[in-house]
Amino acid sequence: MKPIWIVDDDQSIRFVLQKALERAGLPVRSFASARDVQQALATEQPQVLVSDIRMPGGSGITLLQELKRSQPQLPVIIMTAYSDLDSAVSAFQSGAFEYLSKPFDVDKAVDLIRRAVDESLREQGVASGGLETPELLGRAPAMQDVFRAIGRLSPSLVTVLITGESGTGKELVAQALHRHSPRAQGPFVAINTAAIPRDLLESELFGHERGAFTGAQTARRGRFEQADGGTLFLDEIGDMPYELQTRLLRVLSDGHFYRVGGHAPIRANVRVIAATHQNLEQRVRDGLFREDLYHRLNVIRLRLPALRERREDIELLVRHFLHKSAAELGVETKRVSEQALAVLQSYAFPGNVRELQNLCHWLTVMAPGLVIDVKDLPPELVGTPAAPVTAAAGVEPAQGLAQGPAQGPAQGPDAAAPAGEAAAPRVPAPAAAWEIQLAALAREMLQGPGGDVMERLTQRFERAVILAALESTHGRRIEAAQRLGIGRNTITRKIQELGLDD
Repeated sequence: MKPIWIVDDDQSIRFVLQKALERAGLPVRSFASARDVQQALATEQPQVLVSDIRMPGGSGITLLQELKRSQPQLPVIIMTAYSDLDSAVSAFQSGAFEYLSKPFDVDKAVDLIRRAVDESLREQGVASGGLETPELLGRAPAMQDVFRAIGRLSPSLVTVLITGESGTGKELVAQALHRHSPRAQGPFVAINTAAIPRDLLESELFGHERGAFTGAQTARRGRFEQADGGTLFLDEIGDMPYELQTRLLRVLSDGHFYRVGGHAPIRANVRVIAATHQNLEQRVRDGLFREDLYHRLNVIRLRLPALRERREDIELLVRHFLHKSAAELGVETKRVSEQALAVLQSYAFPGNVRELQNLCHWLTVMAPGLVIDVKDLPPELVGTPAAPVTAAAGVEPAQGLAQGPAQGPAQGPDAAAPAGEAAAPRVPAPAAAWEIQLAALAREMLQGPGGDVMERLTQRFERAVILAALESTHGRRIEAAQRLGIGRNTITRKIQELGLDD
């Protein structure tokens, strides 16, 4: 990101703003006059410009007008005194992003500048096809590492393995890698290997010849052929049936495959990007994933951080998703109060960015006012931050399901296999945060009537754990029961008792 430029002849204003922006982790450069800025523009460009309106040697309005002619996408914030209303109007008429009244609150000034930076990066991404697709927005260090890794990996055709919890945006990263690669003009084909029945998956991947099996009335191209000259994204590769892993390994090794029932080899001219929320090292140890395929896929590994590891991005994402939902529904964009935002930032979001997006869509529909307050949030979210989000009444947002302990930070070594690590650094979750939240909920419930607190808490605990197990096994109850260490009849009974069949 380019630096933010501050232009003001008052040294104290420059000093205060510069220090505040540096504390916020934003690059900044200051100037004492418009003339100094014009000289610097000959060789450099700012991300955002913040200028006083009245300065010796040139006014902020004149500078704004010049910049709008040469750099129309550059956000310019004009600083003005309260009494300078005419100048503020003139600033907007000249195309200012916003004006900042003096004296100003430093924190609010930083928030305003952040908004301008977000707008600038968004415009920059649209103009250049930049890395940050809307759902990949992020200022957190972990996400910046991901963006840098995408930039380094995009020009090459190396195989990439993307790991991370469900809902972190693995397919979006794969799309970004494709969009910025030499194969960008070719197709991007995605397939979720866990969502297709195993007896159909081989045909989906490799295609089939006419008469290869009952119902094969015509020959059909598989995903490898559909992705010819482009990128094939294999999502949830950790759940691929073992017998098909052998065929995939052969394709990755020699670049050829056969259609089901076919005899002529077909060349696989594709770049493969794979993704999983599974701990592949553990699945190799358990005999569920081929070790040679693991090493073939694990050339470069890129780990996506969970949303709880980059809480500073929640505000940015909330603003984006509320705007997106409002545009889709044709309504005015809602805002989140500081108190409600604090609740969202303290919530664990087990469903990650996907859960946050669903919540924002639900709030756009269900919150009665234009400002979303704590009372508008789903009560389960407010009362138990670590639990899946559910609705307050009637209409429910899509639930994010908690991941098992082996699917998050315990994913094994997430470094790249060769030198030059592309993985984002791990940020551990707060120790025993869920226990603190559970105790707080228990204290709250103990203040109320009734003597069934233990029963209600147990039901909520069992519901969250069983939902997490079912999601991790894609609805396969027997496997979920095995992972939980309970019997098949027990999990069936619990699902019925908790109403999870509905």
